[in-house]
Amino acid sequence: MKVVIYTIPTCPWCKKTKQFLKKNKIKFKNINVSKNLVKKNEMIRKSGQEGVPVIDIDGKIIVGYDEKELKKLLKL
Repeated sequence: MKVVIYTIPTCPWCKKTKQFLKKNKIKFKNINVSKNLVKKNEMIRKSGQEGVPVIDIDGKIIVGYDEKELKKLLKL
């Protein structure tokens, strides 16, 4: 399972999402879109959104912190 989270350092929901993934021992790649325009555009292309966090779980996109959807896609 490949998990990528697009974040910015000042986002409380990004921090909450990363804490949730760590607590459940889910490996993920964190991408800081505040300093990487290429990755920010990738995030917008995938999600249609500029807001963070955007979580990509094997190509399925979640916008924002949605614990119920995270559990469903991560099979927790």
